[in-house]
Amino acid sequence: MVRVENTKNIAMSDSIVNLDHGDPTAYEEYWRKMGDRCTVTIRGCDLMSYFSDVNNLCWFLEPELAEGIKELHGAVGNAATEDRYIVVGTGSTQLCQAAVHALSLLAGGTEPVSIVAAAPYYSTYVEETTYVRSGMYKWEGDAWRFDKKGPFIELVTSPNNPDGTIRETVVNRPDDDEAKVIHDFAYYWPHYTPITRCQDHDIMLFTFSKITGHAGSRIGWALVKDKEVAKKMVEYITVNSIGVSKESQVRTAKILKVLKETCTSETENFFEYGREMMKNRWEKLREVVKESDFTLPKYPEGYCNFFGKTLESYPAFAWLGTKEETDLVNDLRRQKVVCRAGERCGSDKKHVRVSMLSREDVFNVFLERLANMKLIKSIDL
Repeated sequence: MVRVENTKNIAMSDSIVNLDHGDPTAYEEYWRKMGDRCTVTIRGCDLMSYFSDVNNLCWFLEPELAEGIKELHGAVGNAATEDRYIVVGTGSTQLCQAAVHALSLLAGGTEPVSIVAAAPYYSTYVEETTYVRSGMYKWEGDAWRFDKKGPFIELVTSPNNPDGTIRETVVNRPDDDEAKVIHDFAYYWPHYTPITRCQDHDIMLFTFSKITGHAGSRIGWALVKDKEVAKKMVEYITVNSIGVSKESQVRTAKILKVLKETCTSETENFFEYGREMMKNRWEKLREVVKESDFTLPKYPEGYCNFFGKTLESYPAFAWLGTKEETDLVNDLRRQKVVCRAGERCGSDKKHVRVSMLSREDVFNVFLERLANMKLIKSIDL
C-alpha cells in the first residue's frame, strides 16, 4: 500500500481527483522558493501599444522574450533557433491552429488539406481542427491508417502526449511536396526526457506552461524556417487576437532568464528539480501498478546532452492501461478519479491518460485510490 503524504487539503471520502487536464501545478513549490527573483514591475504607463517591434515579422513579439527563447534553447540544446522566425502565440494551441491555417492556405488547392496524427494522439488536435468547421482543412484521424492522395499535414508530438514515446513522422512521403509536418515539442525538455539531439525542423512548437508550470500566462512560441509560413501564422494571430499579451510576454521573458541562469546551478537548477520530482512520482506509480492488471509503457534510456549522462524518460502524462476488457475511465470515475479516456486519443477503452503534474497531495490521493482498486481486484479474484 502506498503511504499518502500531505493529504490534509483533500477529503478522501468525497473529493474528486481531476487528472484529466495537464494543469502543471506540481512546480509551484520550486517557484515559491525562488522568492522575488521572478518578480516583474509594470507601471500603468507601460506596454500600452499594440506594437512591440515594427521591424520584426512578428510585430507583437517582445524583443526580450525573443532573446530569452534563443538563450534558453541554446543552453538546453533541444532546438535550433538560427535562421528561424519566432512567432509568439497565446499558448501553443493558438500556434498549432495558426500553423495549420498557414500551411493549408499556402497549399492553394480546391479540396481540404488532410490533417492526421498517429494514435494515440493529443485529443485536442481533433477539437482544434474541427471546431470552426473550416473548408480549408479536414481532420482525417490516425496517421497509421492514412493513405489518401493529395496535400496533408501530419502533427507529430515528441515526446508524445499521451503515451510519452519519442515520435517521428508516420506518413513517410519524403519526395512529396504536398506533405507537411508540424512538430510539437511541448515536452522535449530535460526534466521529462533525455535531450538526445538538437531538433531542426520546418515548424517546431513550444509552450511555456509545460516547461516551467506557468500555464496561466498563456504563452507559446513557434520556430519557423519558411518566411511565408511565418507571415501567414502572424496574419492568423493578428485576426484572431490582434497579437499576444505584452504583460504575459514580459513575465515569461523574466522567468526564462532565471531558468537559463540557474541551468548550471547545483542547488537551483530547475530541470534537476523537475527531473527528481518526476522520477519520484513515476517510481511511486510503477510500484502501485506492479503485479496488477494495470499496465504502463516502458521507455528506453538515452544519453542526455544537457545532463551529460544516460537517463530514463519521465513523461508528463502516464498512459495507464489494463489487461482486462473493461472501460477504465469509468472504473476510475467510480473511485472519484477523473482521467482522459483513451478513446478520445484515438485508442481504446482499456487506456486512460493520467496527468503527472498535479500538486503533490492530489497525486498521492490518486496513488492511494489506484492502490485500493488493485486491492479490490485481488480480493475479487
